[in-house]
Amino acid sequence: MKKQVSRISFLLASIVFCLVSLVGVNSVYADEETESQQATQESNADNTTESEEVGDDVATSISISPVSKVLELEPSKTYDDFFKITNNGKAPLNFEAYASPYSYTYSEESEEYQLGFSKENSYTQITRWITFCDQDGNYVTNPKFVAPAGETVEVHYRITTPSSIPAGGQYAVLFAHTFSDDTEDVSGIKTEASPGLVVYGRSAGDTIVKGTVSDSAIHKTLTVDGNTKNIINASSKVVNEGNVDFMAIGSMKVTGIFGRTYYETTGNNGKVSVIPESGAVVSDQWDDTPYFGLFNVSWTITAAEGEPETITATVLILPVPIIILMILLLTIIIIWIIIVVRKRKERRSRFMV
Repeated sequence: MKKQVSRISFLLASIVFCLVSLVGVNSVYADEETESQQATQESNADNTTESEEVGDDVATSISISPVSKVLELEPSKTYDDFFKITNNGKAPLNFEAYASPYSYTYSEESEEYQLGFSKENSYTQITRWITFCDQDGNYVTNPKFVAPAGETVEVHYRITTPSSIPAGGQYAVLFAHTFSDDTEDVSGIKTEASPGLVVYGRSAGDTIVKGTVSDSAIHKTLTVDGNTKNIINASSKVVNEGNVDFMAIGSMKVTGIFGRTYYETTGNNGKVSVIPESGAVVSDQWDDTPYFGLFNVSWTITAAEGEPETITATVLILPVPIIILMILLLTIIIIWIIIVVRKRKERRSRFMV
């Protein structure tokens, strides 16, 4: 009987050793991948252009720079500035410039705020104050331009504020929308693109910076392209209840059970600009979460001028195949113990007889 118990103990110890070894190997691998990912994020942090492309062969490729502008607005003032449009394609592009409201609408169906460019409110009046300099030097609301292949065109715009403007924020998007008489290329794919520059304006007067945080959570799975994967992630909902925009900042930290840091939010991850009368989901994720392991996760979220809120969780990543294997091994061990106990009882009964 003692030999049987020793064999069982040895088997259990071997299983535990294998699992701990694999967790260690996966953790080291994840740490190396995280360092590489952070280096990539830092190298891309200075990229301030956006582009739209269609198809494998670039039919329409246009980029705008910069992609955002912050202004301090005062009544009865004129602000002149410009943005650059670059045609990265191999053919000339026609495009038009215009301003649209930058706002969000709450969807009861999805229970989320959805970005739109048509809803006007007290925070999008700046759209009416914007004009663009056309090719004749006149400032109009919807001028048209031609960008030769491989060249950059400067589009000058003007913001003229009225004598009375609302206090708080003003938000608009300056679009450069490509168009042509033939809206499709030879492959039948539409070749339109609309990169935009977001204008964040703040007017003089009493400003209210206020935001609320809700539904903060840490998860061990994430749905990507319809597939659920083991990716440690955290998220919070932030609602802007003031009259100016603010930056909501989330920071996630993942450590091992012995305190080693495997992932920490860097760069622009976990940062979202929230404008008035809207909300946003602030989130971050550890894309290189290992196949399995045990981790301590903390998520800190700061909205407006409020105090940071932190939640923590212990996350066990254990894929289904490993769970099935452990159940099978446990079942085998239990059956083995039952057989050993029965044999021992049978031997005792024979001895008694």
